[in-house]
Formats: sequence, C-alpha cells, structure tokens
Amino acid sequence: MSPAASEGPAAPGPSAQVAAIVDDVRRELAGYPRQRLGATRPARRILGVLRSERIVPAGDVWHLGAILVRCDGPAAEGLLATGEILRARAEVRRGFAAESQRARAARAAAARRGGFAEGETVHVDAVPIDAARLAAEGASGPVGVAADGSLTVRWRRTGAAVPLRPYLTERIDLLEHPAPGA
Repeated sequence: MSPAASEGPAAPGPSAQVAAIVDDVRRELAGYPRQRLGATRPARRILGVLRSERIVPAGDVWHLGAILVRCDGPAAEGLLATGEILRARAEVRRGFAAESQRARAARAAAARRGGFAEGETVHVDAVPIDAARLAAEGASGPVGVAADGSLTVRWRRTGAAVPLRPYLTERIDLLEHPAPGA
C-alpha cells in the first residue's frame, strides 16, 4: 500500500471549501438583515462640470467580523475581507479637530451622494478573498490555508489564525443571540 493511500482522503481545495462555506452561511442567514457594499467612483468631469467622488451600491453582504459574505453571485467568490465601514451622512459644514475626521466625513457624504440612505451602514471597497491565490500562496486577505488544508482566518493582522468555519459559526450565533446591550 502506498503512503499516499494510507493518509486518507485529501481535503477539498480552497475554492471548493470557500464555495461550501458561502453556501452554508447563505442558507443560515437567509432571513437576517443585510448590510450594503459600496464601491468608490472617483470625482470626474461631465460636460465640464465637476462631479464629486461618490460611493455607489455594489451589492448586499452579511458582516461576520473580519469577513463579509456576499448575498448573491457565485459562491466561490462570495467571501470578502472587511474594509472601511462608515455610515452615509449628508454633507454639512463642520469644524474638525483632525484631518482624519474631515476625510471620514467626506467619505460618508460620498456614500450619501451615491444613493445610500441617511445613517445606512456601508462597507466600502472590501477586498475579495481570491481562492486561486489561496491555493497558490496559502493566503488571501485575512483567510489562509492551514497545514491540513483547511481554511483559517485572522481577525487581526497580528492575531492567531483560527479555523474559518467555527469562526463564522460563532459570528452567526452572535447575530442570532446578541449579547445584552448590544
């Protein structure tokens, strides 16, 4: 008997694992509220008039910590790394103590200009988890491949990698049973 035959079945590839996880999460969260995904459209001139930067709707997602799960589209492309999160706000003149506050307010106003409702949560420019990159390099964003071939996630850059499926199950449980006062 060859050594490869005694090792047991090989773990499915990253693409198949991502697709299976996304399908499972979509089934579990079908009735839960969604948040919106936004894509930045840079400022440009239209007929000589400057049109300000906008953040336009780019789909719906469920926010599960360091991971966003797309509500539609191909399952193998359904995981995204959480990027910038903001609330759409109307543009108003304010005094700011820091330039970062001014920039964040401008981004919130860009989301409002792009069609998001006042106060709506928007996930901007989230980065897709690339299954091909997972297979080739062992990581894509916060998702990695463990030595046994299973998928892991780092919820912080310096944090320990934890198994992805249990991580998402815990996040779903928090949605179903929020902590008191949350």
